[in-house]
Amino acid sequence: MADKKKIKVLVVDDEPDIVEILKYNLQKEGYEVATAEDGHKAVKTAIKFQPDVILLDIMMPNQDGVETCLQIRQIPELKHAFIIFLTARLEEYSEVAAFDVGADDYITKPIKPRALMSRIAALFRRDSKKEQEKGQIKIRDLNIDRSSFTINKGGKTITLPKKEFELLYFLANNPNVVYSRDELLHNIWGSDVFVLARTVDVHIRKVREKIGDDYISTVKGVGYKFYQG
Repeated sequence: MADKKKIKVLVVDDEPDIVEILKYNLQKEGYEVATAEDGHKAVKTAIKFQPDVILLDIMMPNQDGVETCLQIRQIPELKHAFIIFLTARLEEYSEVAAFDVGADDYITKPIKPRALMSRIAALFRRDSKKEQEKGQIKIRDLNIDRSSFTINKGGKTITLPKKEFELLYFLANNPNVVYSRDELLHNIWGSDVFVLARTVDVHIRKVREKIGDDYISTVKGVGYKFYQG
């Protein structure tokens, strides 16, 4: 994991008590912390602060966390930031919506500071491991470059959010191998993150929308595979 003193965390929540508790515990661990109390301020602060991690409440006034995450994911300078949703809501659709817009993790309130620190550390450990796998994959007219997190298709550059890219890279790096949803969840999101299987379907759909339908095949009742051709 990178030096915590160099890691910036943005805490976004409309409840001052939660913000203060998280800020105190993060600073105690050596993180640099900025805060915002609503979605509009979160986007402005993120652009200026350039956080490595964003702890983002879902239910907020003015602009909710889902819309805020969507806006942040569209800012190129912030595409590698980890976004962890904080919410008291337990409904399945909230979790699906969170990962649909590019969240990396999802934690329900009340938040236990030690557990949160562990989840943040786990995100960086997985990221560090994946960084060691840098390389390029050339299959048909797709050139997938892990070092720049970009895809070139027929001379056109395509940029995917982090999790969509990792999903595509993993499948393309193992062509013609069928992976179940659970296997993809484990390899892309890790065992520390509790994610619904439907999240895989959502990300596959989004990848297909951007690169075309003829690369990732659905094996009914089993999972997905990258078709090498």
